[in-house]
Amino acid sequence: MVLASPKPMRNETILPNDLIPIVDLKSERSEVIKQIVKASEEYGFFKVINHGISDGTIEKMEEAGFSFFAKPMSQKKQAAPAYGCKNIGFNGDIGEVEYLLLNANTSSIAQISKTISNDDPHSNFRCRVSEYTEAVKEVACEILELMAEGLGVPDTKVFSSLIKDIDSDSVLRLNHYPPTLNKDKSHSNNVGFGEHSDPQILTILRSNDVSGLQISLQHGLWIPVNPDPEALCINIGDVLEVMTNGRFVSVRHRAMTNSYKSRMSMAYFGAPPLNASIVAPPVLVTPTRPSLFRPFTWADYKKATYSLRLGDTRIQLFRANIA
Repeated sequence: MVLASPKPMRNETILPNDLIPIVDLKSERSEVIKQIVKASEEYGFFKVINHGISDGTIEKMEEAGFSFFAKPMSQKKQAAPAYGCKNIGFNGDIGEVEYLLLNANTSSIAQISKTISNDDPHSNFRCRVSEYTEAVKEVACEILELMAEGLGVPDTKVFSSLIKDIDSDSVLRLNHYPPTLNKDKSHSNNVGFGEHSDPQILTILRSNDVSGLQISLQHGLWIPVNPDPEALCINIGDVLEVMTNGRFVSVRHRAMTNSYKSRMSMAYFGAPPLNASIVAPPVLVTPTRPSLFRPFTWADYKKATYSLRLGDTRIQLFRANIA
């Protein structure tokens, strides 16, 4: 969702995938909290298993997504501006991707379903998207409340309440990366969606059984994230980095294509209402760790985000001037 410029690739080193933390949400609560906080501070990324979303809910959502992307281009274009292909954002960024971007609320899903599905008012597409979106939102809120508890924030709903708000700006994005059909396998991995961080609070990502996602730990160092049918991927977003006063890090990541099989990812971006003030809870601002960011609204940050290119640094625009 956020933004990378078509600039030359860096000299990169691919690191082993086994570095990625995996958190079992059904483990002992204090241990779960400890693991989530540690992963959020060190990586800005982790996987969760035993998350409570049924296989059926996930499978039906994937079926609905692949069914949409299998439609003729003329039909998919009827869903514009929710549907897009190649162009990412508004600043000339491109990728080997087509996508469907939906506001994550029941009325918006119902409205767009009329355009992209020829079914009756009880459209399978609408029902499947609504069911999946509500399920991932519940997981996102659970994780955010565990995070707040782990950080010692008295109001453990301080982060999750922004997503639960009726005016939440959360979205669901389906990214489809068709096979590149490259005969030369040595050059089959192309950038499908360039390096970026997510601007929202938290991202919950699920993909089919095709690899492609990579996260960046340091400049030039990348970790491939292998697909796992049992797990959901959790990305810390820019807003959560601000609201934890820099304790958590917003992970930079990218998606690569391959030559042999389509990859589809389903990303839920949990976001606050547009008018929400983005500030860290008082307990996370101390004399020894003053506020790293000046206050702003999600509308301010969203506007700044969409004015830049994919990969450009946005969060630094809101850094506080600390003497």
